[in-house]
Amino acid sequence: MQLICLGTAGYHPSDTRQTSCYMLPKQGIVLDAGTGLYRVREHVGTPTLDIFLSHAHLDHVIGLTFLFDVARGGSLKRISVHGAESKLAAIRAHLFQTDLFPALPPIQWRPLEPQVVVAGVRISHFPLEHPGGSLGYRLDWPDRSLAYVTDTTARSNSDYIERIRGADLLLHECNFPDTMPEQAEQTGHSCTSAVAGVAAAARVKRLVLTHFDPLNADEDPVGLPTARAIFPQTELAHDGLTIEF
Repeated sequence: MQLICLGTAGYHPSDTRQTSCYMLPKQGIVLDAGTGLYRVREHVGTPTLDIFLSHAHLDHVIGLTFLFDVARGGSLKRISVHGAESKLAAIRAHLFQTDLFPALPPIQWRPLEPQVVVAGVRISHFPLEHPGGSLGYRLDWPDRSLAYVTDTTARSNSDYIERIRGADLLLHECNFPDTMPEQAEQTGHSCTSAVAGVAAAARVKRLVLTHFDPLNADEDPVGLPTARAIFPQTELAHDGLTIEF
């Protein structure tokens, strides 16, 4: 299975990272629609596109306004955007308010059901602790699984640990290093050791850290050795990274 990281920053894009967007090209599934969504056009090989939103903060949804270009050429027959019903309503009312964006892209809005099957993938969601609310996702195939956790404050007793237990791949936000716990708490994000601790507690097989602070241009913005001391099977995401799992 293949996952492509199209945007790995939080809050706003930087010179090296767009904001949150991840794609399973063979299934036509996209996780979040940040500024990296314009890159979906390079990888589309399916007649349908299913976009699953974690929440409605702009760094995760602004790419929906790029869908005219993603769909240009006519190969896409359907684009569905899945999310919490209240968040989809807010996006339609505000992001696509006609004074801001006068034409609605060809979107089918799909309020989330407890579980949905897309291209043979069973997709479920669960709540996360974040200002305004956020959702994590678990994607299950018959022989493997992927968990996506973004925009939350990781804790040793987080309820979502049970929902990601045993995942083959955990893609988890890590906006700040351990030296910035106050900023993490204030903004509803996570620090390195806490995320690694969650991965260890959930007994996932592999952890990929993402959603980094855009003001930190270091190749290692959160301290990979710190994470690996707790959970050795940890890697860092970057824009353009293709993950085989």
